[in-house]
Amino acid sequence: MSIFTYTIPALIGIIITGLLIFVFRKKLFAGQYRRLELQRGDWKRQADLELEEQKKKISLELKEEFINWKNEYNRKQNHKLNKLNEMERRLLQKEENLDRRYNNLDSREKDLKKTESLLGEKEQQLSQSRKELEKLMEDQRLELERISGMTVQEAKDMITRKYESEARMESAQRLRSIEEDLKEKSQLMAKDIIGTSIQRIASEHVVSSSVAVIDLPNDEMKGRIIGREGRNIRALENATGVDFIVDDTPEAIIVSSFDPIRREIAKRALETLIQDGRIHPARVEEIVEKIEKGFDDYLREIGELTVVELGIKDLNPELFYYLGKLKFRTSYGQNALQHSKEVATIAAFMARELGADVSVARRAGLLHDVGKSIDRETEGTHTQLSVDLARKFGESKHVQEAIASHHMDVEFTSVEGVLIQAADTMSAARPGARREIFETYIKRLEKLEEVCGGFDGVTKAYALRAGREVRVVVNSNEMNDNKVFLVSKDIAKRIQEEMEYPGQIKVTVIREVRAVEYAK
Repeated sequence: MSIFTYTIPALIGIIITGLLIFVFRKKLFAGQYRRLELQRGDWKRQADLELEEQKKKISLELKEEFINWKNEYNRKQNHKLNKLNEMERRLLQKEENLDRRYNNLDSREKDLKKTESLLGEKEQQLSQSRKELEKLMEDQRLELERISGMTVQEAKDMITRKYESEARMESAQRLRSIEEDLKEKSQLMAKDIIGTSIQRIASEHVVSSSVAVIDLPNDEMKGRIIGREGRNIRALENATGVDFIVDDTPEAIIVSSFDPIRREIAKRALETLIQDGRIHPARVEEIVEKIEKGFDDYLREIGELTVVELGIKDLNPELFYYLGKLKFRTSYGQNALQHSKEVATIAAFMARELGADVSVARRAGLLHDVGKSIDRETEGTHTQLSVDLARKFGESKHVQEAIASHHMDVEFTSVEGVLIQAADTMSAARPGARREIFETYIKRLEKLEEVCGGFDGVTKAYALRAGREVRVVVNSNEMNDNKVFLVSKDIAKRIQEEMEYPGQIKVTVIREVRAVEYAK
């Protein structure tokens, strides 16, 4: 059998199968197409129905909106019509009211015309009565002048003078009573403020001496300080410029010097050597040199601690150095730094009681004597130097003026200046503050008056302000104006040559001419 015997039937089967599949698929597609046509018809009918419903709905909404708009329009029109009717009614009412008022005005005008005629008649009557009254008053005045013998103006002047003198006397009495009352109250208030301020400071006696005592751990240390053949103590004295006194006082050495800064350097150097334990000439020179180099920083530290203690803010740090130097400056044995702190504290207390500027009072009190730190190195009074330093380092004008007037060299410009002057006096005058005794103080004032009274033409000399000023009265017949200036210079020169005194002394020479004559 050949291959075609099997191939032809297979091909025929395949062809028949393909035809059957084609016919089946065509029938299947035809059914699906009919179904799709039916569905499309359903969708179209449904869409037509929905569109028709939406048209009906929109038509209803438009009709409803039109009806609402129409109703609103009718309502507004009715409202406007009502308002127009109301306005028309009011206008008619106002027109009626105006008619009534016009009628009333007509009637009032007629009444006023009648009243004016009556007033004219009465005015004529009053004018006639006034003339009669004036004539009667004039007759009475003339009669009074004839009886009293005085005119009206003279009588007025007499009464005015009488009441004026009484008023002046009464006002003078009242003023005197008020002044006495004010003086009494001001004195009581001043005593109370000063007493309170003094009680609130607890200062110890601040009189400084020219010696300092150094405590030793034991008496054996004295031998080490003296050294072999005294070379250690000689090295100390040469390096510091002070005297070291080693006596029988147990466990103590005395440092003696009138220069407080040298005395302090020597004391600090010896205390450092005692703590270190190495005491020999080379070490002595090294320690003294080291302390001298760092002494300016030590002074600044003292000034800074003082400012912090007093609670002063924004003080220029450059002033710390000058404040520190005040610790080693004395006036009649009173320590200048302690005195400045007292003045600042007292002035601040009094300023607070009086309602003055506490900050200005405290700053000016602390700085009022800061010029004493350089008055031995610079020309000028310590007051002027203090003002210059305050100005240089940015202190306010009020502080400068308070410092300038604390010895009354210039006039007071503020309450704070008066408080600084009062606090300065209280700090210097309190018991234990200064070494000068009463007898020495009196002798100095007497000596000052005696020196001034030794010039020709001088009649009187008065020492004022604790010896800071002297006023000399000269005979005007023996001395002319030009000679007065020469005498003042001669007096000041002799005071400088013959007396010792703190600060400066103001010499005021007074020449007075009086012309007296008697009227007989």
